[in-house]
Amino acid sequence: MFKQSPPDSICVIRLSAIGDTCHALAVIRAIQDAWPDTRITWIIGKTEAGLMADIPGIEFIIFDKSKGRAAYADVREVLNDRRFDVALCLHASMRANWLCRMINTPIRLGYDFSRARDFQWLFTNRRIEAGEKEHVLEAMMGFARALGIPGGKPHWDIPLSPAQTDFVTQYHIGAQPLLLISPCSSQRARNFRNWSAENYAAAANHAQQKYNCKVILTGGRSALEVEYGKNISKLCGPDLVNLIGKTNLKQLLALLEAADVLICPDSGPAHMATTVGTPVIGLYATSNPERSGPYLSRAITVNAYPDAVGRFLGKTVAQVRWGQRVRDPGAMDLIRLASVKQSIDEVLGGKSASL
Repeated sequence: MFKQSPPDSICVIRLSAIGDTCHALAVIRAIQDAWPDTRITWIIGKTEAGLMADIPGIEFIIFDKSKGRAAYADVREVLNDRRFDVALCLHASMRANWLCRMINTPIRLGYDFSRARDFQWLFTNRRIEAGEKEHVLEAMMGFARALGIPGGKPHWDIPLSPAQTDFVTQYHIGAQPLLLISPCSSQRARNFRNWSAENYAAAANHAQQKYNCKVILTGGRSALEVEYGKNISKLCGPDLVNLIGKTNLKQLLALLEAADVLICPDSGPAHMATTVGTPVIGLYATSNPERSGPYLSRAITVNAYPDAVGRFLGKTVAQVRWGQRVRDPGAMDLIRLASVKQSIDEVLGGKSASL
């Protein structure tokens, strides 16, 4: 698409969610590596900007969906009289589609027809190549490939301030292994991704007793997450640190960077941990980790998705649509504690021997 010379400017649209904006950043880093002089503007959601918006070399335009129609007016005002060589529409949703049409550009690059949800193909004029059974990050890298940029090992380089890294030292200092548990996923309708508090506590106790781990709980401020934190804490005792509802995204990223391993379901922290190179024991039953799992940790992810597809859908993984969800509250019960302990042993066994 730009074989003769790099574009002067690119506008990227990826509003949410945390994990998907982490994938989008990998695409942007690939572009920056290939074309360091290209100016990049990123239209991003307000929550996600809390993690990303201080990255040097990227102009951020924040879309605050809580403002309703006024949010579109805010973006339109910033984009007024601006022109870009290409817009990368990495977010296939109606909200993002309307923003895409606001961008003054000759090229609006979107997903191929099979992945252009919410009629995105009506709002774009170019499409990436179709891909089959790709991880979400690999699918997004299709935008870089469409620009003529070859794929490579992804990197992210999200900055952390001294205050953010110092935050970790309040809770962990020294060579003691650090296990983070982020027990809950987002609370969307029929989004059954959470393992039981009893199982999380048993996994934490295993790490504490066998590897002398420091265990820290992390999460948001929702009533469900707070309740999870209380229940896990009761079952684990005073050595566990409960920071659920007590960190912002940057502090969470600093904790993840310091951690030796994270245990979590299909959720944003899995992908945040990936950006800082921390191994992730992902707990997957309702979604396929080959599509949405922690990109660099799929070998230690506990994958009960094939069992869930068989039990609740009566099919094999090969027979269901790529990305098909299993929407049954019993699916996460198929994740065996023994399998999680085995992954903990794989990650921490060698570290324990070196202490």
